[in-house]
Amino acid sequence: IQVCVPSTPAQMFHMLRRQLARSFRKPLVVMTPKSLLRHKLSVSELRDLTHGRFLPVIGETDDVPPDGVERVVVCSGKVYFDLLEQRRTDKIRNVALVRIEQLYPFPTDEYLAAVDRYPNAGEVVWCQEEPQNQGGWYQIRHRLQEGLSPQHTLLYAGRPGAAAPAVGIYQLHVEQQQAVVNAALKATAIVDSARDTQRLSVKA
Repeated sequence: IQVCVPSTPAQMFHMLRRQLARSFRKPLVVMTPKSLLRHKLSVSELRDLTHGRFLPVIGETDDVPPDGVERVVVCSGKVYFDLLEQRRTDKIRNVALVRIEQLYPFPTDEYLAAVDRYPNAGEVVWCQEEPQNQGGWYQIRHRLQEGLSPQHTLLYAGRPGAAAPAVGIYQLHVEQQQAVVNAALKATAIVDSARDTQRLSVKA
């Protein structure tokens, strides 16, 4: 099967076009929230639709000097735009953002190529807005770790594990979401010994 998380109209178009143009059929699972239908940053130019192809990994889009990057934040879906807006607001220049647009089959080569663009980055952070026991973390953690050099530390930034996918109170959701974004961009690592996972504090 294929599991994709397209973040722009062009990505959605090329993903569906790829599905139809192939000479074989595989089930396609698409995960994307309704909010991206009207998100001001989830846009594409016409040339993105008429040219190009589906990209399993989208690297940094802002002018961030590669040599100055100390942390690479990897994510999928809507949380990317939250990270992008906060980074621009805070004028953070030492964090690069990488989008994984296809979770399965995992695009290992493209992922490692995106990380390798930053020779001085010591931290690779997976950021998700879902609780830790949901979302993509447990399914692709081993893929994120494979191929990283000894200089890299893989970290998790997101909500702690929970039985429900959402907190149910809008104001609390906003506070938690802001904490997730701040953790991914700014926090220092702590060790969650119960899960043997290095993660980033996300307390609101």
